[in-house]
Amino acid sequence: MPACAPDPMIARDLVGYGETPPDPKWPGGAAIAVNFNLNVEGGGESTLANGDPISEGMLNDIGVPTFAGRRVPLVESVFEYGSRRGSWRLLDLFARHDILISVLGVARALEQNPELARAFVARGHEMVSHGYRWIDYGEVTEDEERAHIARARDILAALTGTRPLGWMTGRPGPNTRRLLMEEGGFLYDRDSLADELPYWIEGPGGPHLVIPYSYEANDNRFNENSGFPTAEHFFHYMRDAFDTLYDEGRRGAPKLLSIGLHDRLIGRPGRFPGLARLLDHMRARDDVWFCRGIDIARHWHAHFKPA
Repeated sequence: MPACAPDPMIARDLVGYGETPPDPKWPGGAAIAVNFNLNVEGGGESTLANGDPISEGMLNDIGVPTFAGRRVPLVESVFEYGSRRGSWRLLDLFARHDILISVLGVARALEQNPELARAFVARGHEMVSHGYRWIDYGEVTEDEERAHIARARDILAALTGTRPLGWMTGRPGPNTRRLLMEEGGFLYDRDSLADELPYWIEGPGGPHLVIPYSYEANDNRFNENSGFPTAEHFFHYMRDAFDTLYDEGRRGAPKLLSIGLHDRLIGRPGRFPGLARLLDHMRARDDVWFCRGIDIARHWHAHFKPA
């Protein structure tokens, strides 16, 4: 009889750090690390304008489903709003609070707005590659995904003057992480929701760093009012997440709070005040490390890299 195929569940790690996570020793003895991630995707979404057979039905914020074979101007305009207005409003807010962030930039989006790409970098923010397109890479062939990784890297390098060192697909496929490791130039990826601290996995070229992201501490729940109907709801939820992790950190177990934002969602005037109040709340604490993904990666590479 043929040998049984190995159980794919065995490859999963459901244990992680267990009962006692390591002390991350955040700079300055911070009780919490806070990393804001701004998704810039407008222009990279599914649309016939990009040669796709369908329009975008995910996170378009107006409840319009996918349509095959035709463009949907209102959906496209939602994504355009983020690039045209929302990103600039958010850039000004973070500047007022002196906070640097990670920009998860879709290469196809930013090559259509190079001024915005340059502004992110000029203000000290980190450019993380969010892929060449804002699509589901579980539906893309390995060869095409490999080509997209290289294309995204090269486009962002040309726009900003330096290659991205971090990666966040958002909708990764089964080959994504291996292809990133084989590329060899990324210090970390964000395609995990599995923890509140970075962790290492073994790869073809040695240890590879994963810095968890969050779809929960995320403004995606403004989409069609699916969880946050108002700015106040966003503020309360994020404040509670921050306060919980801050309290744990003060009691000796510091963590990372990764918050996901979208220029077309939180950048709207009626939602924006929730983020502004959140930054005021966080800034009222002294022992908070506001950081970019690359800052976390360099810290983890320096202090926690496997022997």
